[in-house]
Amino acid sequence: MRSFFLRDVFWSRLQANRMAMSGLVIVLLMFLMALVAPVLARDPGAIDIASRLQAPSWAYPLGTDDLGRDVLARILYGARISLLVGFVAVGIATLIGTVLGALAGYYGRWVDSLIMRFVDIMLCFPSFFLILAVIAFLEPSIWNIMIIIGLTSWMGVARLVRAEFLSLRERDFVQAALALGAADLRVIFRHILPNALSPVLVHATLGVAGAILTESALSFLGIGVQPPTPSWGNMLIAGKQTLGTAWWLSVFPGFAILVTVLGYNLLGEGIRDALDPRIKEGE
Repeated sequence: MRSFFLRDVFWSRLQANRMAMSGLVIVLLMFLMALVAPVLARDPGAIDIASRLQAPSWAYPLGTDDLGRDVLARILYGARISLLVGFVAVGIATLIGTVLGALAGYYGRWVDSLIMRFVDIMLCFPSFFLILAVIAFLEPSIWNIMIIIGLTSWMGVARLVRAEFLSLRERDFVQAALALGAADLRVIFRHILPNALSPVLVHATLGVAGAILTESALSFLGIGVQPPTPSWGNMLIAGKQTLGTAWWLSVFPGFAILVTVLGYNLLGEGIRDALDPRIKEGE
C-alpha cells in the first residue's frame, strides 16, 4: 500500500510540473516518431538525383539532400539511432555504476577506497576525449559507440549510489535483515538498492540526453555512426557543405537534437523535483 501511495504522490507532483510534462510529451513524441518511421516514412537510403537539394515542399516536407534522399525520412530513422544509443549507453553506465557504488557504500573500508580511487582516476580524464582515444583504435560503428559511451560515463552513478548506501546501511530495516541472517547480496539488492534508486532514475534520464549529444558530436566528427546509416550527427556534417544554399540540411537535424535533449532535460529535472521531499513545503 505504501508503494502505491508514493507512486501516486510522485505522479501527481510530476503532473503539477508543466515543464516536466512538456518534456514527457516531447520524449513520447520522439518514441512515436521512431516507432512509426518504417510505416510512414520513405526509404531513408533511396537516392533520386532528379530530386536533389529540393527545398521543403508538400512532396518533401523537410526537403531533400544532395543525393535526393528525403530529409524527413532520415530524421525519423535517425531518431531510432539516437534513442537506441541513448538507452543502451545509459543502461550500461547505470548497471556498472550501480553495482560498484552499491559495493563501495555497503562494505566500506578498503572496498570503498579501491572503488572510489578508480572512480577518481576515471574522472581525471575528460570523457569526450577518452571516447575519442578509444574509438581511434576501434572501428567506428553504432555498437562500439554505445559500449564506449556506457563504459566512460558510469562514475556519476557510482558516486550517487555509494552516497545513498552510506546513508541507508545503518537504517533499522537493514539491521533487522542482517539480524535475521540475510546474506549480503540479498541485503544489497533486495533491501537497500530499491530505496536508493531515486537519484539514479534522475541521473539516467539526464544521461540519455548526454549520450544523444555525444553520439551526435562523434557522428559530426565522422567517427560515430557511419553513412549511409542516418544519424542526426552525420546529417549535420553532410549539410555543412551546402549550408548557404540548402539550409534545411543542417537546421532540421540540429532542431531535432535540440528538442530531444531539451525534452529529456526537462523530464529529468521534473522527476528530481517530484522525488525531492524538501519541495513539499513549497507546494
